Amino acid sequence: MLWVRAVIFTVLVPGFVAGWMPWWLLNSGRGVRAFDPGFWRWAGLALALAGIAGYLLCALDFLLKGGGTPAIFFTRPVRFLLGEEPQVVVEQGLYRYSRNPMYLSVIAAILGQGVFFGSIAVLLYGLAAFVFFHFVVVLLEEPHLRRKGGDSYREYCRRTPRWLLK
Repeated sequence: MLWVRAVIFTVLVPGFVAGWMPWWLLNSGRGVRAFDPGFWRWAGLALALAGIAGYLLCALDFLLKGGGTPAIFFTRPVRFLLGEEPQVVVEQGLYRYSRNPMYLSVIAAILGQGVFFGSIAVLLYGLAAFVFFHFVVVLLEEPHLRRKGGDSYREYCRRTPRWLLK
């Protein structure tokens, strides 16, 4: 059942944020091609695909190593649908390089689409999503994980950057 909940979360949350919203921007007339990416179109596609792959690897680590889904702790009231956060802090895989590779993967998928389709609106949306994620991480997730994980989480924070650079 955990796998099913992880799939439901993936479709509802990153599927909406990195899939439906960019598609809506592109097809609503708000995100029509604003520039010709030329050769960079393929770099955008590679970035989007890397973002999708990164998210899937992180979700798999949550399932296999953490025993939970990517659901954020404040979604507990709907855990019957989305599952619950891992019981341990996942430090393997992409989590060795960033404490938030799942968020970075979603942002990469959005920005990659923005470049691929030559859409300033999608690129700006990706930037806004990153700012929103940053505040969620700093104001909600990290305080929760510090309370839950104690000294081991603090040590993980000391050696692993929040995003990619210390």
